Amino acid sequence: MCGIVGLFLKKEELRPKLGDLLTDMLITMTDRGPDSAGIAIYGDDGLLKITVQSDTPDTTFAGLDTALTAALEGPVTMRVTDTHAVLTLPEGTETLARAFMAEKGIRVMGAGHSMEIFKEVGLPRDVAARFNLRAMSGSHGIGHTRMATESAVTTLGAHPFSTGADQCLVHNGSLSNHNQMRRVLAEKGFAPQTQNDTEVAACYISSRLAEGAHLGEALEGTLRDLDGFFTFVVGTKNGFGVVRDPIACKPAVMAETEDYVAFGSEYRALANLPGIETARVWEPEPATVYFWER
Repeated sequence: MCGIVGLFLKKEELRPKLGDLLTDMLITMTDRGPDSAGIAIYGDDGLLKITVQSDTPDTTFAGLDTALTAALEGPVTMRVTDTHAVLTLPEGTETLARAFMAEKGIRVMGAGHSMEIFKEVGLPRDVAARFNLRAMSGSHGIGHTRMATESAVTTLGAHPFSTGADQCLVHNGSLSNHNQMRRVLAEKGFAPQTQNDTEVAACYISSRLAEGAHLGEALEGTLRDLDGFFTFVVGTKNGFGVVRDPIACKPAVMAETEDYVAFGSEYRALANLPGIETARVWEPEPATVYFWER
């Protein structure tokens, strides 16, 4: 049992409130996932950036921007927030930067031009406070509270999982064919790096998008190729999408107004959103894809 939240803002003037609204939604789902929590925030499309994590940030991040500037032969800036750092890189250097991080034992949470990911072990309210999530702004975001069932409670086991540029996924459920899919995805160059079945789903979406599918087609593919009980919420640079398996035993609810589209594992995650009393509220249908893009 896990908790999922998502919020897609339709109006520019609401962007400064994104982090605050998502934080309340995330904390409300604590009893569905007290082990760890995470959030992906999508801001303005800008320079290439990569979010990294370390259990020893004081030593690991000291001088990291300077060392990376030398390694990439181009300017790198760094913003440290608790155990995470967001590094802004010269265009075309992501592969080199990832190799540098791997050599130094620094974990990469995600990369792209608009997405930043923050996730850690702990209660959602504590994770939110550590990263000052309430102060974050952006156009949309997704979040997750985890109750571990398939793998250990670790930072890398927390959601969201990002396996492509400005792409991430959160999941409530359990996949029964994830070991088979690991082999298939590895052959396509999208090998999962953890034992978490959710990362398999994220790699699947990334592989389909890389093949030229649009988000809706990639989500439809999960209904054909992934077995188990699942609700997926996927974030991309332009929006987010939702799909539930054909049995749809995992709870989900959505709401839409002129200002936003929101997703929650339960209605109480949406109950304090502005204008919720006049929103169109519905339960996503089984085996049905929903997505919103700019």
